[in-house]
Amino acid sequence: MTVTTTVPAPSAETHASAPAPRRRRGSLMRWFFVAPAVLYMLVFFGYPLVRNVIMSFQHYTPRTFFTGEAPFNGFDNWSGVFSNPLFTSSIWHTLVFTIGSLIGQFVLGLALAVFFARRFRLSGFVRAVLLLPWLVPMVVSAVVWRKLLDQDTGVINTLLMNTHLVDHPVPWLSSPTVALLSAILVNIWVGIPFNMVILYGGLQEIPRELYEAASLDGASAWRTFRNVTLPLLRPVITVVLVLGFMSTVKILDLILALTGGGPADSTQTLGTLTYQMSFQQLDFGQGAVVGNILILVSAVFAVFYLRANRSDFGQGK
Repeated sequence: MTVTTTVPAPSAETHASAPAPRRRRGSLMRWFFVAPAVLYMLVFFGYPLVRNVIMSFQHYTPRTFFTGEAPFNGFDNWSGVFSNPLFTSSIWHTLVFTIGSLIGQFVLGLALAVFFARRFRLSGFVRAVLLLPWLVPMVVSAVVWRKLLDQDTGVINTLLMNTHLVDHPVPWLSSPTVALLSAILVNIWVGIPFNMVILYGGLQEIPRELYEAASLDGASAWRTFRNVTLPLLRPVITVVLVLGFMSTVKILDLILALTGGGPADSTQTLGTLTYQMSFQQLDFGQGAVVGNILILVSAVFAVFYLRANRSDFGQGK
């Protein structure tokens, strides 16, 4: 004879009635692991941000470092920045530089990622070589390109002249109409490896079966790319564009080493304007204003873009 004993399953009330000390201990452990990250963010991001906002409403000069006196001057710094013609032109230059760089980096990076997705001999070695522009410090890249783009002795003009593609040396860095384009081209060269690596990783996550099914259905290469690759790669594209915008809109070292913001302020961006006001004109209050605007632009772009593509992230999981 078999005796069957029924053991009641633990209910939600049983879990809810767990000892209070245990629940508190679990909560403390969670906060224990989160605390280092929170502390790091507060010290290295929160405090500088708050301090920069306060400084934008103060008359902050080099004398302040010795006396500690930074009188409140209201919106004088803000009105001074907005009435400065260089601020308006810097916004335009920042917009052109950012959009031009993002388009060039993304298109070429995606093309290289698709190319290397088809494995061939030495593909790994070639990809490693293409990573070099991303690994070299930005200042070093800018100095090298400054030599290459020199109007009189640069290799680029020498090559163009010898191949009879141009009749006169191109003033890559000395002409107000060409200097910004030169800075964009150099930044595209620097940013291509980052786009290629991230997009290449996203392509590897797309199931091969989808491409086989598209091939059996008679889809062309372009139609497969448009209807299979791009939709599944959209979450990765979102990340690439957001991170690319964040790193491009605030670029300082590349432009400083390449053109110094010139000629005739033709390559002056919000990043270089912040540097110029704070460390050349020693007007830390107005420099803080431009820095706050730059942070606000980045934050607004990130929030709106990520919210607009929230569904894409959900599909990519």
